[in-house]
Amino acid sequence: MIVFNQANTERVEYMLDVLGIRGWSFFEQVQGQGSVNGDPRRGTHAWPEMNSAVITVVEDDKVPTLLESVQKLDARNPEVGVKAFSWNIEAMV
Repeated sequence: MIVFNQANTERVEYMLDVLGIRGWSFFEQVQGQGSVNGDPRRGTHAWPEMNSAVITVVEDDKVPTLLESVQKLDARNPEVGVKAFSWNIEAMV
């Protein structure tokens, strides 16, 4: 799962395309706040920005490359924000 400021939408979609990751779902208007120093993203007058999220299932060997790409994207502009979370999928149909 990748959660990101909506300003990074095109960059995240491009990253998935370059990495050959298909089969993902996109969630718009995701509210939240970064765990360390992120500002709230609530879509309100006080906190107008919003996040989006992408969830996908990728092969085990692609996980490190995807996480590295997300880390590089976040380093380019840490104030905007992008984070990735990984967990094992036991089964899917």
